[in-house]
Amino acid sequence: MKKCFSILILLISINLCAQEKTTGLKKYTFPEVEKLQKIAPKPMVIFLYTDWCKICYGMKKNTFQNSKVIEKLNSDYYFVMLNGEEKSDITFLGRNFSYKPSGNSGIHELANQLTISEDKISYPTTIILNSDYEIDVLFDGYLNSKKMNSILDKYLK
Repeated sequence: MKKCFSILILLISINLCAQEKTTGLKKYTFPEVEKLQKIAPKPMVIFLYTDWCKICYGMKKNTFQNSKVIEKLNSDYYFVMLNGEEKSDITFLGRNFSYKPSGNSGIHELANQLTISEDKISYPTTIILNSDYEIDVLFDGYLNSKKMNSILDKYLK
C-alpha cells in the first residue's frame, strides 16, 4: 500500500511538472529585428554585456529569467543581446560594424555607436530604441527584475 501511494504521488508530480508552461526569452539578431520592424514595429531592448562582467552575468541569471520580464519583453519588444567585445561583424541599418582591437581588449563598433552619448562604455548597459531606431532610454549598471519591469511598463505609456 505504501509503495502504491508513493508511485501515485510520483506520477501526479511528474504530470503537474509536465503541464507547467515555461516560455523562454526570445532573442533576436540585429538583422532579424530590421526585417521584423517592417512587418510589426516594436521598440527594441538591447542588453550590452561582456563575458567577463559578473554584474552582466547576474542580470542574465536573475533579471532575464524573471517570468514577468520575459513575458513583457516577448510580447512588447524585440530583445537583442550584444557582447561589447563581439569579434564577428554585424550588419545593421545598412552599415557593417566590426570589432576594433585596442591593446589586450577591444570594443565592437556597434556597442560604441549605441553608447556614443556616454563618456565611456560601462557594462552592463540596457538600451531601448524606438521603432525608428532612435535611442530613447539608456541605463548602465545592474537592473533587477522589479526595476526592469518598471522601466518596460513606463516606456510603453
